[in-house]
Amino acid sequence: MTTPDLFDTPPPGPDRARVAELHRLLHHHAHRYYVLDEPEIPDAEYDRLFRELQAIETAHPELVTPDSPTQRVGGKPLAQFASVRHAVPMLSIRTETDTEASGAEAFDARVRRELGWGETEPAVEYVAELKFDGLAINLRYEQGVLVQAATRGDGEVGEDVTQNIRTIGQIPLRLPDGVPAILEVRGEVYLRRDDFNALNERQREKGEKTFVNPRNAAAGAVRQLDPAIAAQRPLSFFTYGLGEVTPGAVQVASHFAWLQLLKSWGFPVCEHVVIARGAPDLIAFHRRMGELRDSLPYDIDGVVYKVNRLDLQQQLGFVTREPRWAVAHKYPAQEMLTTVQAIEVQVGRTGKLTPVAKLAPVFVGGVTMTNATLHNEDEARRKDVRIGDTVIVRRAGDVIPEVVAVLPEKRLPGAEIFTMPRTCPVCGSAAAREEGEADYRCTGGLFCSAQRKQAILHFAHRRAVEIEGLGDKLVDQLVDSGVVNTLPDLYRLGLTALASLERMADKSAQNIVEALEKSKQTTLPRFLFGLGIRHVGEATAKALARHFGKLDAIMDASEEQLLQVADVGPVVAQSIRTFFEQPHNREVVEQLRACGVTWEEGEPAPAEVQPLAGKTFVLTGTLPTLSRDQAKDMLEAAGAKVAGSVSKKTDYVVAGAEAGSKLEKAQALGIAILDEAGLLALLEASAG
Repeated sequence: MTTPDLFDTPPPGPDRARVAELHRLLHHHAHRYYVLDEPEIPDAEYDRLFRELQAIETAHPELVTPDSPTQRVGGKPLAQFASVRHAVPMLSIRTETDTEASGAEAFDARVRRELGWGETEPAVEYVAELKFDGLAINLRYEQGVLVQAATRGDGEVGEDVTQNIRTIGQIPLRLPDGVPAILEVRGEVYLRRDDFNALNERQREKGEKTFVNPRNAAAGAVRQLDPAIAAQRPLSFFTYGLGEVTPGAVQVASHFAWLQLLKSWGFPVCEHVVIARGAPDLIAFHRRMGELRDSLPYDIDGVVYKVNRLDLQQQLGFVTREPRWAVAHKYPAQEMLTTVQAIEVQVGRTGKLTPVAKLAPVFVGGVTMTNATLHNEDEARRKDVRIGDTVIVRRAGDVIPEVVAVLPEKRLPGAEIFTMPRTCPVCGSAAAREEGEADYRCTGGLFCSAQRKQAILHFAHRRAVEIEGLGDKLVDQLVDSGVVNTLPDLYRLGLTALASLERMADKSAQNIVEALEKSKQTTLPRFLFGLGIRHVGEATAKALARHFGKLDAIMDASEEQLLQVADVGPVVAQSIRTFFEQPHNREVVEQLRACGVTWEEGEPAPAEVQPLAGKTFVLTGTLPTLSRDQAKDMLEAAGAKVAGSVSKKTDYVVAGAEAGSKLEKAQALGIAILDEAGLLALLEASAG
């Protein structure tokens, strides 16, 4: 007798049709997530569909079929990799989606009930761990040597990714003597947040596709056919369990004891693993980790509770696709669906123009999100974000909320492609994009109110005109109160205005007035540097002053004339020219002069070949007698460039006491190393 296909017979009610649709959706999205590493919906949306199917099947057990997504563990392995059949299935853990304390209470009550423990029995001892957002891996060791690494796959059969896993430095290739002859260690491969952000930044710089989240980036690296590519992504690993182990090889009575043993054998175990007794301890752990979640260096989407005693785990056993002795207790999702209501452009403190998606409010990662960055015009176009689009937004840790993907199938007709405005939305100045850069910037530096605080702080810097005592907090008060709107307003400040500010004593106000008066006597290089012209650092400001002698000559110089200055290339010349072409920037300069800011000017310096022109130096550590600034000034006066980092283009590294990684890198690259005496000798010889 043959059994008819479930969906060939249409019984009454809408449940059967909905089950068929949920099967289709969940199989589709599982394939996108596990096999292609290109999810179309957030985890929270997948979980919602999965819970809906579970609820229908609970109410109508006759609708459960062997191919239901609730009856399987995960996705199928990729065809490109060799298949690995797990000796012990890699089962998934039941998910408790109630993010409140009741989730822990429900699990504890269920465990006690299934153990047959009454009120007189002691609290159940659990191990509480973090639920990492990465890729599950099984590591197989034979005679203490790593012989195979496999993904979870469908729980029964995974993918052989041994060569890629070998690139992860945290995973030992050989174990100490005394380990079981067969030992399978299970854990999570993941990307730290800082590594993920750096990876995406590199992708943007290369004009390549960015990754939606750290989990996708880690999974993509593990599944690279070329291990060299996998090695370029700094993957990390935490262990949390076991697969096959030689029977009787180790006498261990608890899960926590196993973790400590694995740690002693060289496996990384997360520091946030604790023993918890009863529901109160589980609740406290869930709450504490929720508070720490944003500050952790990696993504988690919940915590995991496991009965600690192995004999109790065995007594509780399994149900279909998951163990009865463990549960994952989730936190609010950090990725959700919403719609883009508008795209606006914000101007940062340095003049960078950033497109920002204005969102229909959505609760993500514990907060209501209404804005998400699109980074720049190229990124917005690469993701093809348009007004009205349905998008996936993400918030994790201190990372700025961002739109990570668009659902084009939900796009409304006539949706417009975003174009960056060519003028600053704050001050109306021209917005310029330099060759080779991704960002547009406002050219109204000294005039634009969005850049006001940054411009004032830079102007007051000790390497610029140096206004002692004018720091962040005071600038915030002066600008926020409307007392200072432009740089010349600083020199119009009086004791009365300063003393009226919060926490400003008469003596402090007098000190600021005196510092302002003192700063009026400066030098042309300092004044030029203080104007905050993009790409004009101290060395370039000195070269400009030396070459032209007078500020007016610099302001009126053409790009061709600017290119004749040592240390000035096409990008710098264009930046200087663009700055002084803005009438309001010239107006600020004239007003500063009118307020009494002055400096000595001279005739253009005769052309000369500086002894260290074309040489690049890096300073590191503490020199015996020279400060970092003194050494830098001496080198720049001789025509050298002083850089902040060591590269193949570095000619010399000047190292003092407690020199760190810069010295190590220089030694590795074979770059010449000088101490202070060697630096002075080189300067004296070059001057002779």
